[in-house]
Amino acid sequence: MFLGRLTAVLWQLTSLALVLVVQANSSDRRVQQRLGKRILTTLTNLGPCFIKVGQALSTRPDLVRRDWLEQLIQLQDNLPAFPLEVALRTIEEELGAPASTLFASFPDYPVAAASLGQVYKARLDNGHWVAVKVQRPDLPHILRRDLVIIRLLAVLSAPLLPLNLGFGLDEIIDEFGQTLFDEIDYRKEADNADRFAALFEDHPEVTVPAVERSLSTRRVLTTSWIHGTKLQERHVLEARHLDPTALIRTGVVAGLRQLLEFGYFHADPHPGNLFALPGRTGPLGHVAYVDFGMMDSISDADRLTLTGAVVHLINRDFRALAQDFVALGFLNPDADLEPIIPALEEVLGGALGENVGNFNFKAVTDRFSELVFDYPFRVPVRFALIIRAVVSQEGLALRLDPDFKIIRVAYPYVARRLLAGDTAEMRDKLLEVLFDSNGRLQIERLESLLAVLENDGPGPDLLPVMGSGLKLLLGPEGDSLRRRLLLTLVRDDRLHTEDLRALASLLRRTFSARKLAGGLLARLNPLAAA
Repeated sequence: MFLGRLTAVLWQLTSLALVLVVQANSSDRRVQQRLGKRILTTLTNLGPCFIKVGQALSTRPDLVRRDWLEQLIQLQDNLPAFPLEVALRTIEEELGAPASTLFASFPDYPVAAASLGQVYKARLDNGHWVAVKVQRPDLPHILRRDLVIIRLLAVLSAPLLPLNLGFGLDEIIDEFGQTLFDEIDYRKEADNADRFAALFEDHPEVTVPAVERSLSTRRVLTTSWIHGTKLQERHVLEARHLDPTALIRTGVVAGLRQLLEFGYFHADPHPGNLFALPGRTGPLGHVAYVDFGMMDSISDADRLTLTGAVVHLINRDFRALAQDFVALGFLNPDADLEPIIPALEEVLGGALGENVGNFNFKAVTDRFSELVFDYPFRVPVRFALIIRAVVSQEGLALRLDPDFKIIRVAYPYVARRLLAGDTAEMRDKLLEVLFDSNGRLQIERLESLLAVLENDGPGPDLLPVMGSGLKLLLGPEGDSLRRRLLLTLVRDDRLHTEDLRALASLLRRTFSARKLAGGLLARLNPLAAA
């Protein structure tokens, strides 16, 4: 049984590889479309584990040819369905009654079929529509068998691959396998959905379907139905009068909140798991998340270090950024940072260019591979899902807008959080940014933070920033900030008025009456600022 499956996998992957080697460089669009279909067919035939690999690739329009991407996207929720009678039998076994008794109406066909289950649009007796996800049969056995095969192939092929991860591919596959087994326990997914909904309870731009607990078990999950449009094609969204740019911004900001505020994130934000909804909240469109099988947490220490790394990157403080890499585990604590710092500046500084907005992860990944061979970089296993979430989010955004730069949204978000100082950890990070190791005020750093807010789209609303800053400076939480300001202005037994004048001048320029009025106008009438 196992040897037969191993032989089948090797045969199909080898056949696919040979075809790609021969035809991948062809300029004929029809050839590339055939190759895309061949990849899709191969991964689909190989089953859930291999489909998951294809799903990850389908989120990267910058890494996969569009001809192939159009096919791979079908792996997200357009796979062959298993028979209705199997689904009905699973429902009755899990819920203790036939679907005809539990639901006012239950369809003959699923609305979506994914790698681990398929979804039906059913109606309850109270008239509410629900999504009923039913697991594919015999999944535990299938996953266990194929994970052993994938692990075996990875270990054997690792020496031939251009990888320098600092640890074995088998660790990545073990992590991947654990997440798959978590995904097929729908009780965990129900808990994940409830936790995710609670985190976004005060954010109307994000919707999470409600779990119907009485109709949910290990292999069946029932949630409220989301009436939305998949975040797949820009022209479809525009035809339904939905703003792709506002929706991208919501997806990125929500992703940043998950990583940098909540410490709990959706690790699989591909277009099949995100829906556009009507309405807007300021510059943010309304988005609904579904499928909470692949979730993960990030430690408070990592969360704070990542926040600082974003600021260090934009401020071009590559020494501090190298230390962030050490803190996160990408560099060994004993590593000599002196030769690494200029290398980081060359690779990451070049990706930034003269403008923060020029930065994107493709620019970095295109050149970062140069570093991993020359310097002792490694990717910690705990970051596997974080990296997947980030690149999936950027891949989704690039699909809707090829010119999108994720840092254009990320840095204003971090800047607002720093300047608001609404938590003790953000206040500490703000002090770290504004003052150097000798306690001197770094006006240029504050100017950089404020400048990026001013450039954050048309009609930036600076009123909340000014209000938060005044509240911090004058309130009890601003005691450390006031003390540091006083110490930097009164040094060497004399008053350094030049720092005070520079600070006052910067604040006058940034928060002029004209700019504040423009922000207020944009808030009252967003179209006026367009």
